[in-house]
Amino acid sequence: MSVAVRLPRRKKAEAAPDPADLLAWYDRHRRVLPWRARRGEQPDPYRVWLSEIMLQQTNVKTVAPYYAKFLARWPTVEALGGASLDGVLRAWAGLGYYARARSLHVCAKAVAENHRGKFPANLEALRALPGIGEYTAAAVAAIAFDAPAVPVDGNVERVVARLFAVEQALPAAKPAIKRLAASLLPPERSGDFAQALMDLGATICSPKRPACALCPWNESCAAFARGDQETFPRKAPKREGRKRFGAAFVALRADGCVLLRSRPEKGLLGAMTEVPGSDWAHDFDLAGALDAAPRFKTKLKWRKRPGVVRHVFTHFPLELTVFVAPAARATRAPQGARWVMLADLPGEALPSVMRKVLGHALED
Repeated sequence: MSVAVRLPRRKKAEAAPDPADLLAWYDRHRRVLPWRARRGEQPDPYRVWLSEIMLQQTNVKTVAPYYAKFLARWPTVEALGGASLDGVLRAWAGLGYYARARSLHVCAKAVAENHRGKFPANLEALRALPGIGEYTAAAVAAIAFDAPAVPVDGNVERVVARLFAVEQALPAAKPAIKRLAASLLPPERSGDFAQALMDLGATICSPKRPACALCPWNESCAAFARGDQETFPRKAPKREGRKRFGAAFVALRADGCVLLRSRPEKGLLGAMTEVPGSDWAHDFDLAGALDAAPRFKTKLKWRKRPGVVRHVFTHFPLELTVFVAPAARATRAPQGARWVMLADLPGEALPSVMRKVLGHALED
């Protein structure tokens, strides 16, 4: 004889989330970050903006040395706006999502030239700047100017989705989450509240194994009350783009130089440095790969390296076959390309995929 077991019902969240509780927690546990103003110190809009652009889709540990390098080289927005795009891309190399670097440069020029080097404090004026979207405008407005705005990044989305048990899946749930986040905004300390939400998501309300016992809002969290907090935010199944294929050609001159060129300014990895290569296509024909090899007055002998280089972009995975050829010391670069000493490669604006290609070509 089977006996039905009735499980106890989950309790509801006991109280509405109080922003004062979060701010009190933040006052005790706020993170010390290179770009964050100290207590009682006025935030620098340039530093806030620079860090927010760098932190998009990248973690704090990775960003910190890049932020320090940029600030040392370009301490003001005028200095950054006056830099060359190539210089900015070289300093950004390795940080990924290179469209951010191009947007950073364009925005710095606009602030320097059209706003006398001062970021506007108005949310709408910030949104009007090139390269600044809704999130960055809200972050700069709140943190730098204490304007009434709630920037919603991935960390904040997770906190709010759990707090209110938002059943709708991302990305469709984004508008609802933004409205709920805005409903929490206190009448004062907008900047601290924005950073408190970010810190809560980064340190307590983590994607896996959130430390709910330490959360200042645990009694107000609908997902915690239900016991299924790790299932939020709901996410629609991710569609992976079709794999693309291509060839990369690494020409090595006898004096220790490698042939490089710059990609077109617009498009994927715009204006970054690369070794010459074919187009990347779903139906790439490896048998005809050498048709895309760079043209020299003296024909080079290309040798295919064993294996392939794999890289995953946001929208598609890529697989590159690498060809290597030696060149005489006097070999001149084809039009649009240049020879660069191997020792100078760290200073080039090489994206990660090209660093992989060169590493694969040069390994013993």
